[in-house]
Amino acid sequence: MSSTEPDALLGPADIRDLAAKLGVRPTKQRGQNFVIDANTVRRIVRTAEVRPDDVVVEVGPGLGSLTLALLEAADRVVAVEIDDVLAAALPATVQARMPERADRFVLVHSDAMLVTELPGPAPTALVANLPYNVAVPVLLTMLERFPSIERTLVMVQSEVADRLAARPGNKVYGVPSVKANWYAEVKRAGSIGRTVFWPAPNVDSGLVSLVRRTEPIATTASRAEVFAVVDAAFAQRRKTLRAALSGWAGSAPAAEAALTAAGISPQARGEALTVEEFAAIAEHKPEASA
Repeated sequence: MSSTEPDALLGPADIRDLAAKLGVRPTKQRGQNFVIDANTVRRIVRTAEVRPDDVVVEVGPGLGSLTLALLEAADRVVAVEIDDVLAAALPATVQARMPERADRFVLVHSDAMLVTELPGPAPTALVANLPYNVAVPVLLTMLERFPSIERTLVMVQSEVADRLAARPGNKVYGVPSVKANWYAEVKRAGSIGRTVFWPAPNVDSGLVSLVRRTEPIATTASRAEVFAVVDAAFAQRRKTLRAALSGWAGSAPAAEAALTAAGISPQARGEALTVEEFAAIAEHKPEASA
């Protein structure tokens, strides 16, 4: 079967048949919603701008809908799957539906949060339909551990997509927005309706594009130091930064001194600051509490 034929990809009947054979029922605990529409997965691959030389890592491949579409376009696909039954079945699905690309597929049976290395060449792209309940930590962990990932496209709950892509001053701008922006230029890249999933979720989904910064944020502070300021600022987001950062700095006056030294008003709030401004604050952490 040629990979260019539409029936190489999984349709609604294929997904249900596979699930029935495997005795798989999508679980809420793992946030599983399987994509059942071939046009949708091809659109995701197009939007991700997957190239013939890309090594794509996919987290949570499930029954393989997106995996097969990625294999059509990429040089190699490494899929990370935590579920025992799904992980065992996926290589056979790839072999049956796209035999001429099967040697370009590798399965890693693991929790993505625990993966510290991947087999084969370094990944250049991350494309995934992320389980809603772990989307942000998985995304940030993969970006941190695999700096070779240049381009990312993830499908997440619409509300999470809004948060990741939010800009300073937006009411949903928060910890995920700042941390994602530390690594990449982030933007919303489309919406996905509920009907392309089985089971249909009770929320809409959104696509988020992250293109890794070619130059890291210019700062002498480490990522951990910057993220500590971000976490403190948003832990009490209604408070001024002078108050919210008092624990981080050791006292409110120490926080005020650090903010003033960084050129930021002590009366400002976290949602008004860029990632660069958080980095500037981190550089001025008082010595006594460092």
